[in-house]
Amino acid sequence: MNEQGSMNVDSLGTWWRTHNCGALRRENVGQEAVLMGWVNSRRDLGSLIFIDLRDREGITQVVFDPQVEPNIHKRARVLRNEWVLAVRGIVTPRLEGQENPSMPTGEVELKVRELKILNLTEPPPFQVDGAVDASETLRLKYRYLELRRPQLFNNFRKRHRIASCIREYLDREGFIEVETPFLTRSTPEGARDYLVPSRVNRGRFYALPQSPQLFKQLLMMAGFDRYYQIVRCFRDEDLRADRQPEFTQVDLEMAFVDEERVMGVFETMMEELFEKVLDHRIDSPIPRLTFQDAMDRFGTDRPDLRFGMEICDISHIAARSDFRVFQGAVDSGGRVKGILVKGAASAYSRKGLDELSGVVRAAGAKGLAWIKVTDGTWQSSLTKFFSENDRRALNQALGAGSEDLILIVADKGETVNRALGALRLEVARHLDLIPEDRYAFVWITQFPLFEYDETEGRLAAVHHPFTSPFEEDLNLLSEDPEKVRARAYDLVLNGSEIGGGSIRIHRLSVQEEIFRTLGISPEEARSKFGFLLDALKYGAPPHGGMALGFDRLVAIMTGVRSIREIIAFPKTTSAGCLLTDAPSLVDEDQLKELGLRLYSENSDI
Repeated sequence: MNEQGSMNVDSLGTWWRTHNCGALRRENVGQEAVLMGWVNSRRDLGSLIFIDLRDREGITQVVFDPQVEPNIHKRARVLRNEWVLAVRGIVTPRLEGQENPSMPTGEVELKVRELKILNLTEPPPFQVDGAVDASETLRLKYRYLELRRPQLFNNFRKRHRIASCIREYLDREGFIEVETPFLTRSTPEGARDYLVPSRVNRGRFYALPQSPQLFKQLLMMAGFDRYYQIVRCFRDEDLRADRQPEFTQVDLEMAFVDEERVMGVFETMMEELFEKVLDHRIDSPIPRLTFQDAMDRFGTDRPDLRFGMEICDISHIAARSDFRVFQGAVDSGGRVKGILVKGAASAYSRKGLDELSGVVRAAGAKGLAWIKVTDGTWQSSLTKFFSENDRRALNQALGAGSEDLILIVADKGETVNRALGALRLEVARHLDLIPEDRYAFVWITQFPLFEYDETEGRLAAVHHPFTSPFEEDLNLLSEDPEKVRARAYDLVLNGSEIGGGSIRIHRLSVQEEIFRTLGISPEEARSKFGFLLDALKYGAPPHGGMALGFDRLVAIMTGVRSIREIIAFPKTTSAGCLLTDAPSLVDEDQLKELGLRLYSENSDI
């Protein structure tokens, strides 16, 4: 018989907790207390048995003394880690020299007079207390055990605090929370939808929302003026550390606003949030970069501003050199750019520099050139191709001094930016140049409205097809659509995009023109978005909004490396739940009821 079946357990009866396991202090000495929780650890010293009793609020040391209650002491000998207990006793001070200053309850202990064993446990598959000693696969399978770890619970306490502060702020600013549908129409916005078959309407499907985008716009047309929602969204896309198939976002929309108003709401929210939750004052106002500036200076539209190492255009100097790769890049309309790594001339061996070359090639560039500056002279194969004046000019352009390292890429402009952006991050991580205790926000604005989709062979919306173009760019929709700027804005924190939004299209004629530019026929537009087109006929106000990636924000504010650590029951990178073994097969009767058959690659259907 297993341990759970070999021993009777007690009922809770009329007992109730008087304190949690993190509450007792010296001022409680002499009081009777009832504590309930799990056995975190035990020490049997023969005459005395010590148990560290744990609940979500902390740990209290409880003592079983045979001189107090011999029968209870005898029963306590069988206790094991993770058993569930209730104890009643008297709060007493710890003996002098045995206090534990690292615990809030470390000055006291509970002398037990009564014990109830509420439940037993089989040996856990991994140690709940102490260092993580199990694979992520095992921990996700038994996630409810991992969630007993105080450090994980504290992540969720902070998540709750962040959500509460956001709600308090938005309530104060006149927003109202409105729930929008989870079962809606499939209107893909760049990622695949999760589809839900309808039993009542066979052959038809709902989709789980990628965002409440269209519904929140309809709420503005309904005159709700200021809406928000902390909402679950779903996207069937490839996963990574900062993505999950289901995720949470702070979604809001405002009527009669421009970009400044929407960004202002979020900026003030971030100031208040970081001060209340982390006691940290962020730099205000949050700096702004246009999309093109961000690409030119940092090689990405999600720049990490916690360190420097900006990209510098040296095409005008490189073009004067005798190095054909540089000359050819400039002559063909490309660029030659570089980054300066201060004091890193000796930080990379030849092998290390070859590895950096692999980074830029993975980003699409042909290769990497490097210069080590030592006592004003160059150590590089490039030296012979540059005159002394041009070597001096290049040093000056980049701000290079003794013992610095210059890294250069020559290629098409976009490729150079992308490669140096990836290289900048790799070097910063390798040399430990990124301060972990800093929070660097930046707004990215003036994105292109469209980008060319090579796979589809047509233009696609960079954000979504409901984003308004700049008024002065409307004439470019038919003439040169790739030059049209979007009234869109992203909020970036420490190199991670945590939110994005835009001013929406509120005029029917403009929305129809955008659909035409995207190659969406009137019939397709009517089929997919007819309800929106109809709503735009009935006095839609100018409106805009934004969605904040709540999981990403919480992950950064709690200092974890993956959003899985701040989601109670996360999915794996293959979108599976190891705890419940989802997704799972369903029986044939369920499929028949829905009018579905499973398709096989080898079948004739």
